[in-house]
Amino acid sequence: MTFRQALGLGRPLLLDGAMGTMLQASGMPAGATPEEFCMANSDTLRGIHKAYLDAGVDLLTSCTFGGNIYKLPKSLDVFSFNRRMVEIAKEAAAQAGRPVFVAGNVGPTGHFAKPLGPVEPRDLIAAFANQIRGLVEGGADLIFIETQFDLAEARAAVAAARQECDLPVMVSMTFEQGVSLTGSTPAIFAETMQNMGVDVVGTNCSLGPDQMLPVVQELLGVCECPVMAEPNAGLPELRGNETVFPLGPEDFAQKTAPFAHLGARILGGCCGTTPAHLAALAQALRGMDSVTPPPVSRKGICLTNRSQMVRIAVGQPLTIIGERINPTGKKALTQELQAGAFDVAMQLADAQIDAGATVLDVNVGAPLVDETQLLPELVQRLVGRLPLPLSIDSSNADAIANALPYCPGSFLVNSISGEAGRMEALGPLCRDFGAPFILLPLQGAHLPEKAAERISTVENLIERAEGMGISRRLMMVDILALAVSSSADSALQCLEMTRWCAANGLPTTLGLSNLSFGLPARELLNSTFLSLAAGAGLTSCIANPSAQRLREAADALKVLCNHDAHASSFIASYSGWKPGEGTIQVRQGGGAAAKTLAEAVLNGDKENVLTLLTAELDAGADPFTLVQETLIPAITEVGARYERREYFLPQLIRAAETMQTAFAHLKPLLEAGRGPETRPVVVMATVEGDIHDIGKNIVSLLLGNHGFDVVDAGKDVPAEAIVACALKHNARIIGLSALMTTTMVRMEDTIKIVRERALPIKVLVGGAAVTQAFADAIGADAYCADAVGAVKAAKQFV
Repeated sequence: MTFRQALGLGRPLLLDGAMGTMLQASGMPAGATPEEFCMANSDTLRGIHKAYLDAGVDLLTSCTFGGNIYKLPKSLDVFSFNRRMVEIAKEAAAQAGRPVFVAGNVGPTGHFAKPLGPVEPRDLIAAFANQIRGLVEGGADLIFIETQFDLAEARAAVAAARQECDLPVMVSMTFEQGVSLTGSTPAIFAETMQNMGVDVVGTNCSLGPDQMLPVVQELLGVCECPVMAEPNAGLPELRGNETVFPLGPEDFAQKTAPFAHLGARILGGCCGTTPAHLAALAQALRGMDSVTPPPVSRKGICLTNRSQMVRIAVGQPLTIIGERINPTGKKALTQELQAGAFDVAMQLADAQIDAGATVLDVNVGAPLVDETQLLPELVQRLVGRLPLPLSIDSSNADAIANALPYCPGSFLVNSISGEAGRMEALGPLCRDFGAPFILLPLQGAHLPEKAAERISTVENLIERAEGMGISRRLMMVDILALAVSSSADSALQCLEMTRWCAANGLPTTLGLSNLSFGLPARELLNSTFLSLAAGAGLTSCIANPSAQRLREAADALKVLCNHDAHASSFIASYSGWKPGEGTIQVRQGGGAAAKTLAEAVLNGDKENVLTLLTAELDAGADPFTLVQETLIPAITEVGARYERREYFLPQLIRAAETMQTAFAHLKPLLEAGRGPETRPVVVMATVEGDIHDIGKNIVSLLLGNHGFDVVDAGKDVPAEAIVACALKHNARIIGLSALMTTTMVRMEDTIKIVRERALPIKVLVGGAAVTQAFADAIGADAYCADAVGAVKAAKQFV
């Protein structure tokens, strides 16, 4: 029996529990890595797998969570290690006497992909692919990508799995307060993964069963595929010198088993769970022959970025796809693209967001432009600044292929036609990257004027796409607007095409301005047709969102189609409206171009901050005053928005980098005017035994923006070395980071040394599993829930 066949039976399946605590209990010494220990002690690892099998689990997880090139100890080969770990799990499974599946485990790398971080997406995919090759060679029954905290990295791991094998893929993300570390909701994560065709979507870690319940419910509300849940055994507590998870086996089972009754198909345990916990869960589920998930009705396509999602379907608000980032007819944009610059493109993006666009079409197809290089560069720039999904528009398939890895979510591809080789070049890419695409009903040089011809072409394209394993959930149809000035019944043919698509569950779009080409009063024609087409089932249009009549029609449609509750948005925008005057309010988007230095920091406008700063200095502004009265208040406001969850990690990092750029420019001027500045020093370190440093790096970046000199002591640093580093640099503060419950106890080692030597140093602690109670118990001077909290705490001690 295969794993997919087992899923088809409908009964609940049990995944195993925590590995780290079991290894420690089995004699893994402090400071040893699980990977090296397991390679040297295969019998111990095999015994842990057997204990979980005896508890009744159906799936064993290979001990390969840190088996990627970024985390694996240099003494181990990535491919060989992953292969061997799966082989050991398979050996244990073979003794079970019943069907047991081995999940090849893939954890996060701890690095962000460009443009949020320094790693090329292709390098991230290659790293995962190398690991997955080893898992496949070892005989894994499925690939289990777990504890993901960033949507882009999860996509890279799935893309790598698709590249290397056709095994089932199960993907799990960790959430706190309803979002991932980089701002994705469970629904955004689930829709993105379903676009990539994964077999199971789930959540694990960070939360106990009580806290995980709303996450599971949100996943079940959007998932057509099976849902998995692996809660911790409660939230960690410090008891004596040991970090423990408070839920015992019976309590854990009592709180986790109801997930199956809600519809979750696969249940397991994460931090703090043991074979006893899984045995209790198996007992609680005994006699449950089938799991019935709630019905989910899929309509249309779903586009995602890290923190925004746009559904395009009949029954959803009409989506306006901004058309302005296209050099056709735009001399200034063309010249700038030819020079490799993006200022005009970014301004057009900001203006369209302000006008209400929820998706932006991006096209760089100007003469003398290398689209294969320029399109991915502009996509990176836009992704770094804006939260909304994009439409990647090019006639050059290689340009689209180069741009897709930089898309952190499910971006739209515009488009796939019947042109020879187009489907073969782009179809598999869209499938593997989970990118919805527009089907353009063109075959050869012939323009099909009649709806029947277009329908025939679309049916042919769908058949070819489905033959490549591409789901209809990725398909949208361009109804092909032709100018009514040359084809009198063009509008009527479009409406017929729209009705056919709506009846067949296909979302639709069109280039709205094509319809009125060659006629006067084009906005009038466009907006009138838009209303007609929306009534026939049109779900989106590619248009200029700043066109007054278009905006008026779209906003009116929201009210009339019951997409604007109590007409509140309409009333707010049109309360002063008069016929012919168009007095409507401009909607403010999240990426507006900065007009002041403070706005540059707030918006994370790295590209324009130096221009604005230079203008301030040329106007006679004092550098010190700019820092104290403009930059510091702006970055403080960014922190406040982050705390209010108006901003998420990408915006926080972008703003901090913008601030850093401005300060680096001002630093020589500050020193020339007042001499070298003495800034309080903070030593940051990840504690001994812990190789995770992403949280530490974010805290360091933000502290540097708030007037601290930050010394990075590195990761996996012994307490003595941390204190020695602090003394060497005359640090007043030490910041300690730890991700794992097994390593967070090492924080106390540094605190004890500081106290025993009566050093005038304050110690801040933070990390995924660290709590206020833990910080108090080990005598830390402050607990920092996040980077903003670290800044606040540090400022109290200087």
